[in-house]
Amino acid sequence: MRSQAQSLTSSSVRPDPKYTAPLIDTPQTITIIPREVIEQQNLFNLRDILSTLPGITFGAGEGGGGYGDSINLRGYSANSDITIDGVRDSAQYNRTDPFNLEQVEVVNGANSVYAGAGSVGGSINLVSKRPRGSGETVLTAGGGSAAYGRVTVDTDQMIGDNIGVRLNGMTHRNDAPGRDVEEYKRWGVAPSITFGMNSPTRFTLAYVHQEDENIPQYGVPYALGPHNDGPLPGVDPANYYGYSNVDKQEITVDSVTATFEHEFSNALSVRNLSRWQRVSQLSIVNPPQGSWCIDSGVNPWTGDACAAPGTYQPSGPRGTTRDTVNEILINQTDLTATFSTGWIDHTTVAGLVFSHETYERVNGSSLRNPLGETPNPTLPGMDISNPDTIYAGPVNFIATATADGEVDNRAVYVFHRAELGSHFEINGGVRYERNEASGTTASIATPYPAPPAMPVVTQNPMFRNDDDLVSYRIGFIYKPVENASLYVAYGNSQTPSHGSCDLVASCNVDPEEAENYEIGAKWDAIEGRLSLTAALFRNERSNYKVDSNDPITPEEQLDGSSRVDGVSLGAAGTILKGWSVFANYTYLDGEILQGVSDFCFANPAAPGCALGGNNNLIAGDPLANTPDHSFSIWTTYETDFGLIVGYGATYQGRISFNRASDTDLLYKTDPYSVHRAMVGYNVSEKVALQINVSNLFDKEYYERIRNNSTNGWATPGAGRSVVASAVVRF
Repeated sequence: MRSQAQSLTSSSVRPDPKYTAPLIDTPQTITIIPREVIEQQNLFNLRDILSTLPGITFGAGEGGGGYGDSINLRGYSANSDITIDGVRDSAQYNRTDPFNLEQVEVVNGANSVYAGAGSVGGSINLVSKRPRGSGETVLTAGGGSAAYGRVTVDTDQMIGDNIGVRLNGMTHRNDAPGRDVEEYKRWGVAPSITFGMNSPTRFTLAYVHQEDENIPQYGVPYALGPHNDGPLPGVDPANYYGYSNVDKQEITVDSVTATFEHEFSNALSVRNLSRWQRVSQLSIVNPPQGSWCIDSGVNPWTGDACAAPGTYQPSGPRGTTRDTVNEILINQTDLTATFSTGWIDHTTVAGLVFSHETYERVNGSSLRNPLGETPNPTLPGMDISNPDTIYAGPVNFIATATADGEVDNRAVYVFHRAELGSHFEINGGVRYERNEASGTTASIATPYPAPPAMPVVTQNPMFRNDDDLVSYRIGFIYKPVENASLYVAYGNSQTPSHGSCDLVASCNVDPEEAENYEIGAKWDAIEGRLSLTAALFRNERSNYKVDSNDPITPEEQLDGSSRVDGVSLGAAGTILKGWSVFANYTYLDGEILQGVSDFCFANPAAPGCALGGNNNLIAGDPLANTPDHSFSIWTTYETDFGLIVGYGATYQGRISFNRASDTDLLYKTDPYSVHRAMVGYNVSEKVALQINVSNLFDKEYYERIRNNSTNGWATPGAGRSVVASAVVRF
């Protein structure tokens, strides 16, 4: 264990090569979660890491399917707004382990000028570990409740005077705390080598391979409406409503990154990063979907009487199988120059990026007979209180649909910082990108004909969407003293109809647009040891796609609009000797401004235009899945004799969901708070022990909620767990 303080202050940290100033002089809210904070809290997947930051929530997965990270940042989806080392990583998959991460950087506000197409609410950058020449090897092993077991190794060595090598390895398994069935198993390895360490010219080659074998979480049936308020009566949070002998999630990630850096002088440098990455993911899932009849003899979604109290009849997309492969080839070059013109100091970053991304998907069902017929007219029913998790019927994967897509993106950008003396700065940038996407889908008729006849495949037309995108951001900074700044900033984002490869339908409208306004202050207090931030902001989504419902113009229209007004506060660093803190608070006031097309707005009685539902949102309602108040803190105190104690808490405010009609009430979840604690002891400079308790008071709460008028589910938050680990350095 090591003190986190030096990693938290902002005065000298730059989160991305495209940023022209350290954080204190960057006019935007950026939160950095360093490796020390991740390790002290024993956070072992990206969702856990991001859950410690306020203003971030998680959806039930793509299409409710849980196929990948479903992140909501400041009221808007950030599923495709993830970068690794400053370049896009838009594949839809679960990023499950931080073993090769140096830190996680969350950039808030419309941000496509830095991260590329999209980025309405912000973007998330994952910084990989690279050789540093420390000459140290760190071995960590841990075990605990919920069948937790984890071993990692991180060795960072020099070969001769100018070659650095680093090897990170991980093997991990755990059950979901508080759940009966779900489990997670994975292993990974990440070697890297740098030639020219401590010289003006450096070349780094890095490889990452990780494999996951999981039983994914869908959670429990959850109805939030006039007839029920949360999980169904009789449901234990540990219950599993899928089939444990069928459900699976297998993920394989391979990534190769080559980075070339050269410093021509102290004032001019260049960085070129090339990456090839392939992500394959196979999911077989049985979401808790079907007909429910609770003990009172009513359907909890509709309130209608039902005949079999206390039972669940599975139906719908059971045995849903999805096999996907994403590949991306990307090259990014950044040229950084510093110079002066008279009394004005300048920093400029100019760059260009080329990327080619492909996507392949095969959909189908695995609960089928060999030629694709369903094995029974209905699946066996279940007891709501004691569901049967074993499927006894035939298991054969039957493909019913395919999809293929690709996206080519070419971008050029310029960022500039002008220091007008010691008190004023102007910081801005502009990005132009050409986004070209195409894709096609096909359906496969079932049941299949008997061999040797082939299944009938119906190929749908090729869809194509080309967009020219212009993003920009500008900020004005006033520095009353060297270690503080006041700023005002404005930026935009543009989201093309197809910003990623998962193409499922034709859509040829112009890009969606959003704007961000922010006023803030940053102060590195206590001789730079404590970084304090505060900001007022507005994210306004000025036009997003909604169903047309106009028989003359069937394409979706850019008539939707919404906004989020908010406040963010942050503190990170050392308060007193040995006492460190990492705390953040966010207030979000999200509102639908217009949730229907202009046609429906003018013709509310037209077919399909009734207010309500997922595609016809009611003006004035809050944005779904957007908490009002949220707060997190992690604080540690280290004594002179090596004892470290840590405490953390996360508070999540109320979130609401879309109404089914304009006559329905607006339903919201209850707020909740989760606590965690850590005790560590540095036995020596080489050996440390640590115990972590997550969900200290075993709080029952629900997240990743999917709520609609006929079915819904939610994932119970992880129950209390205890993990003991040892760290050896040599």
